[in-house]
Amino acid sequence: MGAVLGSGIGEILKLRNLISAVESLRDSSHLFLPIMASPPEVTTKNLSGKFIMNKTLSDDGDDILKLQGVSWFKRRAISMFTLTLVVKHYTDEAGLEHIDIAQTLSGGIPGTNEDRILDWEERSDNDDVFGVVIGQSKRIELEEVEDEFLKSGWTEDTVEDRTVLVIERSDTSKSGKEWKAEQTWGFEILNGERRHARHIKFTSSDKKDGPLFKHLYYDYVGTN
Repeated sequence: MGAVLGSGIGEILKLRNLISAVESLRDSSHLFLPIMASPPEVTTKNLSGKFIMNKTLSDDGDDILKLQGVSWFKRRAISMFTLTLVVKHYTDEAGLEHIDIAQTLSGGIPGTNEDRILDWEERSDNDDVFGVVIGQSKRIELEEVEDEFLKSGWTEDTVEDRTVLVIERSDTSKSGKEWKAEQTWGFEILNGERRHARHIKFTSSDKKDGPLFKHLYYDYVGTN
C-alpha cells in the first residue's frame, strides 16, 4: 500500500511540475509561425503539411477525456498544451495509403504519434494517455456515412475526394473502460477560411444520455 501511495504522489508531483512548465510556455511554440488557411492543394488525398489545433474554434474535449479514464491532472496538463501535427501522407509500395502524424506539444515536447493505414484492418495500440485502444481507418464516400453530424458541413473537395473515417474503441478487457470514437476528417469553410477539420462522435457505457459530438479545427502553417 505504501509503495503504491508513494508512486501516486510521485506521479502527481511530476504532473504539477509539468503543468507549471506548460503555463510558462503556453501558446509560445507557434508565435512566429505564419498561420494561414489550408491551400487548395491540401486535401483529404494530400494531407501532408504542418497544422496547429485552433483551441478557440475547436470544441472542448475534457468531457471525452474524463469518460476515457484520463486523470484530472493529465486533463489539466493537456488543456494547457498547444498541439502541432506534422502529417506525412503517402502510398506505400503495396498500394496502401498511409497518414503518419507526429504530434508535438508546446515547447517542442514530443507527443503520441498517430499513424493510420487506410485499409480498414483493426490494429491495437498501447497509447500513453488512453491505454490500449483498437483502431481502424479507411477512405469512404460521405453518403455512406450514417451519422448526419459526421457527414455534414464539408467542402466540395472533401465530398469529391471522400472523407477519412477513423474509428477507435477501448480494449475493455485491458482498460476496464468501454467507449468508441468515430471520426471523419476533411475540410470546412469557417469564418471565410478553409480549415482542416475533424468531426467526432463519442459514445461510452458510462454516458447513458447519448453520444457526445465535437468539432476540431486546425490552422495550416506550411509544408513539412
